[in-house]
Amino acid sequence: MTFEKIDLANWKRKETFEHYYQQQTSFSITTEIDLTKLKQALDQHGIKLYPALIFLLTEVVNSNSVFRTSFNQDGDLGIWKKLNPMYTLFNQTSETFSAIWTDSSTDFRQFHRNYQADVAQYGSSETLFPKKPIPENTVSISMIPWTSFTGFNLNINTNKNHLLPIITAGKFEMKEEALLLPLSLQVHHAVCDGYHASLFMNAVQERADKPIDWLM
Repeated sequence: MTFEKIDLANWKRKETFEHYYQQQTSFSITTEIDLTKLKQALDQHGIKLYPALIFLLTEVVNSNSVFRTSFNQDGDLGIWKKLNPMYTLFNQTSETFSAIWTDSSTDFRQFHRNYQADVAQYGSSETLFPKKPIPENTVSISMIPWTSFTGFNLNINTNKNHLLPIITAGKFEMKEEALLLPLSLQVHHAVCDGYHASLFMNAVQERADKPIDWLM
């Protein structure tokens, strides 16, 4: 886990960071992502949407240092070289969910193998965090496939040092021959502005429109 410390005194974002960190300001943005081309490609290759979506979102997060800026366990502010996805799995029997992490990879096929192995081992667990130890460099991704939404907000009141994004997807729906997925991004304003949130959503859509570039 490579972590590069930030020299706060000489950081170009110092004033903005200190202002919004003191205020503990976070915000969320929700938009609809067109999954039409991605879902068609996944169906052709017999691949489920969830692992592909986790891979895509993690790739976008890792493509921009803004989304990898955080405190480590020693209280140092810095940037992780990469983040691994921490995602939720639902247990139909107990109607509870578990959160597990999978090592990220820039190769989707390798990531998919890692994902399948982790789901096979931990997918039926009834504990919240069955795969341990949990690395510090994880980004939270979850899906609520039972309902669509136009906005989503998750409140963290006990950890003021949580700066990493939280990503939540909802139920996709067909609208005028397009398959649309509600996607919410929650970020801490100390490290991320509306500009960066817009870059995130645009990058997700660009990758969803060109699945052939990364899927196979």
